[in-house]
Amino acid sequence: MMTEIVVEAVYATTDYQYLWQGKVPAGTSARQALLQSDLPEKFPQTDFYAAPIGIFGKKVNDDYILSNWDRIEVYRPLLIDPKENRRRRAKQKE
Repeated sequence: MMTEIVVEAVYATTDYQYLWQGKVPAGTSARQALLQSDLPEKFPQTDFYAAPIGIFGKKVNDDYILSNWDRIEVYRPLLIDPKENRRRRAKQKE
């Protein structure tokens, strides 16, 4: 009998956050589970084969083996450098 674990995958756009929850076989890697989720279907413009991923805010490699209730996060590229953004906001307050 194959043991299954429950995992989540989350992807956020500028407008909203989407969360998928499903079961995968124990021993499944983070990238494998992400590709088995419905995120690639819901967001076809995103390359889920190459996008950086993490577990609970910590970047992980594709071959990271998931534990029960791990949440896979898909990271998008930054549109602006955070330091530059802070400088702009500070300048606007002057």
